[in-house]
Amino acid sequence: MNVSPRAFKRIINLYPPYLGAGVKVEYVAEDWKELRVSMALRWYNRNVVGVHFGGSLYSMIYPHLMLLLMQLLGKDYLVWDKTAKIDFVKASKKKLLSVIKVSDEDLEKIRRNTEKGDKYLSRFFIEIKDEDNDLVANVEKVIYVRKKLQ
Repeated sequence: MNVSPRAFKRIINLYPPYLGAGVKVEYVAEDWKELRVSMALRWYNRNVVGVHFGGSLYSMIYPHLMLLLMQLLGKDYLVWDKTAKIDFVKASKKKLLSVIKVSDEDLEKIRRNTEKGDKYLSRFFIEIKDEDNDLVANVEKVIYVRKKLQ
């Protein structure tokens, strides 16, 4: 994927599963190290008891770490979503927000652990909060990364 953060934001916000879930990428940093995403409650993304559908909560953060890491590490690396665990803390009818970040330390650890072509499972923790900053869900993501050997 060879696009600017601005173009990426436009493209992903037109992605049909995101349109269908009511998910919106609000911001992508120019250096690809931060992304902010939101989701307002709509009739089509609420569950049977009238709060955010859990699958939509997960979809709002699902691809972003993998996509950010692909941009940050470049074509010399294989990057895949491996596992995820979501802990639903509080139901909400309010707009939801999440900030997804990749630090310089994360990148250095990935590069160090993959420099000989070994696979590395990198763990990330993401919070989903409502517009009042109350925690709605905690997500643990494990991303598979391996440097391609030339």
